[in-house]
Amino acid sequence: MDRSAPRVWSPAELDAVLGGWTSGPGPLYRRLATALHRAVRTGELAPGDRLPAERTLAAALGLSRATVVSAYDALRGSGAVDSLRGSGTRIARLPGASLRPADGRVHGGTGTAVVQRLVDGPAEVISLSAAAQGAVPEVREALAALLADGLDPLLAETGYHPGGLPELRAAMADRYTADGLRTEPGQILVTTGATQALTLVAQLYVRRGSAVVVETPSWPGCLDALLAAGARPRRVPLDADGIELPGFRAALPGAVLAQVTPTFHNPTGALMSAARRERVAALAARARVPVVEDLAYDTRLWDTPEPGPVAAFAPPDAEVLSVGSLAKAVWGGLRIGWLRGPAPVVERLARLKALADLGSPLLDQALAVRLLPRVEAIRAARAVTLRAALTGLEGLLVRELPGWSWQRPAGGAALWIRLPAGTDAAVFAQVALRYGVELIPGSTTDPSGAHDDRVRLPFTLPPPRLAELVARLSRAWSAFPGAGGRIHSRTWPTY
Repeated sequence: MDRSAPRVWSPAELDAVLGGWTSGPGPLYRRLATALHRAVRTGELAPGDRLPAERTLAAALGLSRATVVSAYDALRGSGAVDSLRGSGTRIARLPGASLRPADGRVHGGTGTAVVQRLVDGPAEVISLSAAAQGAVPEVREALAALLADGLDPLLAETGYHPGGLPELRAAMADRYTADGLRTEPGQILVTTGATQALTLVAQLYVRRGSAVVVETPSWPGCLDALLAAGARPRRVPLDADGIELPGFRAALPGAVLAQVTPTFHNPTGALMSAARRERVAALAARARVPVVEDLAYDTRLWDTPEPGPVAAFAPPDAEVLSVGSLAKAVWGGLRIGWLRGPAPVVERLARLKALADLGSPLLDQALAVRLLPRVEAIRAARAVTLRAALTGLEGLLVRELPGWSWQRPAGGAALWIRLPAGTDAAVFAQVALRYGVELIPGSTTDPSGAHDDRVRLPFTLPPPRLAELVARLSRAWSAFPGAGGRIHSRTWPTY
């Protein structure tokens, strides 16, 4: 895309640029105008760019048209925009404003708002952009053990291991082998989180315009890694058993890669059956399409056994890359992910990683060596806490938001909520933000429109915070025009 050319901004794209503009003091129109003016000065909105029509933007953001009209009037008064009959509202050239920057947004992607909340940091808003918890106690214990007996040999290292610390690669290979999937250390690449693993895979396989088979809905951060490399997604729906086989089979010819999330799919929480995994592996091998399976969202809820990875069901000539991480099970601050695959492919990916960062931090990897043997016990203990949180959240929702519906997930840490028929979840998310909750609407995970009535609701918050979350959502729902009127009469405290 020519980034110097003026563009016509859609409401969704503009909202991603503005971020959490509803927070702060003052009337809504002033907050909106301030956020737009800031985007003009930083160059995110460039001279000549056209803003959405007032009525269109108001509908998308859940505002009255008068609010948007007042915001645009304030921008005209400051010289940030000008309006001509028949040509809409355009960004003017402000003295001292930056040129349009290369700011990390993925053209055509949907993960910008999720990433922006992480960049912005904590706020009074309850952000549901990440279904994450703090570190487990075992992290402190592993750190103490490392300081006591393992630090000196590590500090004697040069520090450069693009493929990963040899002890960690060996430990991960042993873990796969013990689970029935024979693996050598040379088949393991240690990465700085699962996202880097997916990004490296995209770099290796995808070129501009390459067809990639993906699930829909799909977590936007994973999809954006493919889009950033130039992928052209072929979207295949899910059923209760995983990615639908007829659609998967039809999408494979001519594709360079297929990406699936078989274990506790994000955002639905679905668990792909063993039979479905075997068929996915066989179909992809027959079409000679590599598969990358994202196993990073491995948050267990129940004691039901989980099938092995797709790679365990693959025929010998299949090319399956399995991505994992310690972020969900142990701690997101421990940036350790990995990829298991054929040794020649792993070697090529290691060269790409060396170009990116020369290797992941050795201290984190040394901690991971000590934590790996305890991961299953950690997952089991966390499942107890998550089940209690899930039960508590369901009780709150049944009482306060009886029109909302969901199915209990097979795993993961979030509910995939269906709002009442006809509700535009993206518009409701704008209203919820004004009541102190940042939601991930279904349109962020699926641009087809098939999940526009869905929101993702994590239950990783402590019980008092979950109660506050539902209180804010209830208050927002009462004020939401799409709810069919005010369904609650009680007044909730402001945040």
